[in-house]
Amino acid sequence: MSDTQTFLDTLATRSQQRAGEPTWIAARRQAGAARFDAMGFPTRRDEEWKYTDVRAIAKGNFALADNAEFSQAQAAAITLPLDAYRLTFVDGVFSAALSNVDALPDSVQVMPLSKALTDNHEAVGGPLGRLTGVDFSTFAALNTAFMEEGAVVRIAPGTVVEKPILLQFLSRAGTPVMSHPRILVEAAGRSEATLIEHYVGEADAANFTNVVAELMLDRGAILNHYKLQEAPIGDLHVASIHVEQNRDSRYTSYNLNLGGALVRNDLISDLNGQGAETNFYGLFFGQGRQHVDNHTKVNHNAPLTFSNENYKGILDDRAHGVFNGKVYVKRDSQKIEGFQSNQNLLLSDRAQIDAKPELEIYADDVKCSHGTTTGQLDEDAIYALRTRGIDEATARGLLTLAFAGEVLEKVALDAIAERVELAVAGKLPERFNLAGLVEAAAALND
Repeated sequence: MSDTQTFLDTLATRSQQRAGEPTWIAARRQAGAARFDAMGFPTRRDEEWKYTDVRAIAKGNFALADNAEFSQAQAAAITLPLDAYRLTFVDGVFSAALSNVDALPDSVQVMPLSKALTDNHEAVGGPLGRLTGVDFSTFAALNTAFMEEGAVVRIAPGTVVEKPILLQFLSRAGTPVMSHPRILVEAAGRSEATLIEHYVGEADAANFTNVVAELMLDRGAILNHYKLQEAPIGDLHVASIHVEQNRDSRYTSYNLNLGGALVRNDLISDLNGQGAETNFYGLFFGQGRQHVDNHTKVNHNAPLTFSNENYKGILDDRAHGVFNGKVYVKRDSQKIEGFQSNQNLLLSDRAQIDAKPELEIYADDVKCSHGTTTGQLDEDAIYALRTRGIDEATARGLLTLAFAGEVLEKVALDAIAERVELAVAGKLPERFNLAGLVEAAAALND
């Protein structure tokens, strides 16, 4: 039996359980299944996957969850303590008990995809699949084949959503399961919102999450998008995110990866109108044998568009990181600015990073730069901090946190920043004057 056949058999069983659904969604799922079957799982012979082995997914035996049982106390212990509009999914199944969107203003819609397909399927039929479709990748095609749950967010023109919109995905221990969440966001002209995806779960979980997000920003819309991935260490996580930006829109991605055994993120932004701006801030932290792969691409499809990217990786033990970032400038997209930086910190001699920043430019009046660096903690700086009465573990934690600081200082939500700081640096004494200590260490080295 081929690797794809196991997934197709599960899909066939699931399809038989559905009844009375719109013909277009059934046809779209069938197209996704056909595309997935034709492509198969990528191998390391494929250029885009040369550093990432997905056999743990391809050869896995994953069921589909049929309930969303998760207690309030369990959820409160692991989820973000935020005042937010909240949708919660347990192993891909919507949990009304753990969700709260009752106080939404009339100009904002936040609902599970299953409800959107039931209540007004015509409204989502057009945009759903328009960006990623079935041609995005094998995993996007697989998501389309299983597409039945996820989140739909619609924001009316001129609306400023005061509280974050939090989509939380909880992973349970037990029989390995897979989920294929689909996220659709339509931000109308001059609207503004903060969207958070949070992936977390029980420590012994070993599930497969394959999420696709399609984010559409109309003229002047602003979307701040946090993806906090702290899935259990046995989970497998693949994400495909595609952003469409029209004139004068601004999209900011905070892609923060802490968990998972095997992680792959594909993030693409299409800058389709003058004045459109995208910012990619990424931080990935790996330890043990974690594998974290980030592929990003910015398409400057119009003149006078702007992009800025700063990704940092911190790898310990035998962890393996991958960064592949590409800035593409279309012919006649003049006067664009595109900047890209990737820096990596190896905390172990056995940790590994494969980094490949790329520029592909077909216009002549542009400002573009890219670069990557990899290094280790400065032993002299560690010594300098220790001479100030700081133990070695804390010194290493402080310097590691200082390395991550350029990305973390962009994070405006304290609850998220504190989670990341704890994962990266360990439990530090209460509110060190981090900047002052690091500057002092550098001065002592001089």
